[in-house]
Amino acid sequence: MSKIYDCIILGGGPAGLAAGLYAGRSRLDTLIIEKAQDGGQIAITDEIENYPGQIVEGESGKSLVARMAEQVKKFGAERCSDVVKSVDFSGQIKKITCAKGEYEAKTVIIATGAHPKAIGCENEGKFVGTGISFCATCDAAFFEDFEVYVVGGGDSAVEEAMYLTKFARKVTIIHRRNELRAAKSIQEKAFKNPKLDFMWDSVVTKVDGDEILQKMWVKNVKTGEETLIECDPDDGLFGLFGFIGYVPNSELFEGQVEMDRGYIPTDADMHTNVPGVFAAGDIRVKSLRQVVTACADGAIAAMQAEKYIADME
Repeated sequence: MSKIYDCIILGGGPAGLAAGLYAGRSRLDTLIIEKAQDGGQIAITDEIENYPGQIVEGESGKSLVARMAEQVKKFGAERCSDVVKSVDFSGQIKKITCAKGEYEAKTVIIATGAHPKAIGCENEGKFVGTGISFCATCDAAFFEDFEVYVVGGGDSAVEEAMYLTKFARKVTIIHRRNELRAAKSIQEKAFKNPKLDFMWDSVVTKVDGDEILQKMWVKNVKTGEETLIECDPDDGLFGLFGFIGYVPNSELFEGQVEMDRGYIPTDADMHTNVPGVFAAGDIRVKSLRQVVTACADGAIAAMQAEKYIADME
């Protein structure tokens, strides 16, 4: 391929779009490659209320991302709908091989994100966004005064369950073992919380409802007994949160950049261990995975890509 871009951004979520906005505004010849719809996980969020500057009266993930994409378009970043098959970061010019063609660039920003591990129950996909969630920070307020269930037993699950008690009237942790895996200090706080309950040796096998989550079946892994849990008739629904871990979308980059359990370590300026390759958003090793932090990552990565290119010339 004759054309060499200044910057190729892999992923069209908030991190990738923010990177595209800043790169385009900096007059870098930029290409964003996204295999599906813009927005990543945020695109399936029905309502957002914690992004600075959003429409206060009501903002969906879809509407927020649509405005981001318009800004990217305004500043000239090219868009490409394609599936990345392989990457080669070994040379000064980085090579991206996709299903529809090959692309080259002086810099690459990896913004492919991560996805939560599925709870693993029947009908799960049908109720994601209508009762099932994987982000307490994002969706806790929507379940104020409702009953909520949390699947998991590690640090994240227990901490998120305690966070949910600030909103829900009751939170029940469903764990497949008879004791939590969370740190003892976290467990101590959890057991003292009057709004927290526990279902031990249990897994969710099936969920159902009339367009929104209203029923679930929970199986005791030791006895095999299955229990049907239904929402309070006055509520009409309940919440089910899954916190059994995330899976970074990083398989393509194995052997190309340094990784830590599938996530990509960077410094504060989004540099990976490979010169000219940056990472932004949920794919990074980081403490908070939210739209606002993804956008910040993307902006920093783009400005560092500009600096890298300037230093090359």
